[in-house]
Amino acid sequence: MIKRLDHLIVAVKDIEEAESNYTKLFGNQPVWRGEHKELGTINSLYNFSNIYLELLATNGKGIGADLVERTLSENGEGLAGLVLGTDDIGQIKEHITASGYNSTHMSEGEGGDFESGKIRSWKNLFLPQELTRGMFSFIIQHTEGHLSSPQNVPDSAVNKLDHVVINTNDADGFIKTYKEVFGIRLALDQTVEKWGGRMLFFRLNKTTIEVIAKEDGLIPKDKLWGLAWDVQDIKQTYDRLRKEGFDITPVIEGRKPNTLVATVKSNTHNIPTLLIQHLPS
Repeated sequence: MIKRLDHLIVAVKDIEEAESNYTKLFGNQPVWRGEHKELGTINSLYNFSNIYLELLATNGKGIGADLVERTLSENGEGLAGLVLGTDDIGQIKEHITASGYNSTHMSEGEGGDFESGKIRSWKNLFLPQELTRGMFSFIIQHTEGHLSSPQNVPDSAVNKLDHVVINTNDADGFIKTYKEVFGIRLALDQTVEKWGGRMLFFRLNKTTIEVIAKEDGLIPKDKLWGLAWDVQDIKQTYDRLRKEGFDITPVIEGRKPNTLVATVKSNTHNIPTLLIQHLPS
């Protein structure tokens, strides 16, 4: 079944500009710069302890370039996709089919790193509309090669993804897909009377999919919204980003007990971005 939130895709216009901004934001360098020739895209990958983030831009023609261009046209730069990871893609394909959904399309992919010449390969399982629910998402199994870990990382760097936020208008349908079909643990289902909706927390590989759900009677639709990044010392991170020219709010206590937070207001390429430090309880 699903083992991890594998990576997140960010569509950008200019890969060099985006890489410059995210290298400063994260406090470390990308571990991979490559291309998907058959997809018409180039990418930069940042690796963390629980996921990696992919900056994706066009470099030709293909379905990857189509995704980037569609995202830029409809929403501008920002989060374009959520990719779930498995160690047995054949098994989950059979499970999805047995769960009553239309047969899904499986393909193989390959990417090369510009600097090292290394090759990574994978299998992708593309999902039916009933499961993607308006959000670009697929399942991946890595088959060859791996990403290296960032080197010489300062204490002010980002450690890992704390959570990704998704908006939906259909909480029950989201639970059916992510809990019952994908087998991801639902850790919290809470009604928030203040704004008349629900919050869902799904947990896997030391990160959280946080879902903000508010019914509107329309066709079920999910949409990626924002990211929260875990840091070791938020005050050091705050000082570093201020020196780098980022617009960032002062560090305050978070809504969750024993946390400190700050919001990055610039240079995130249209992604609402929170920094969070978890304090000892």
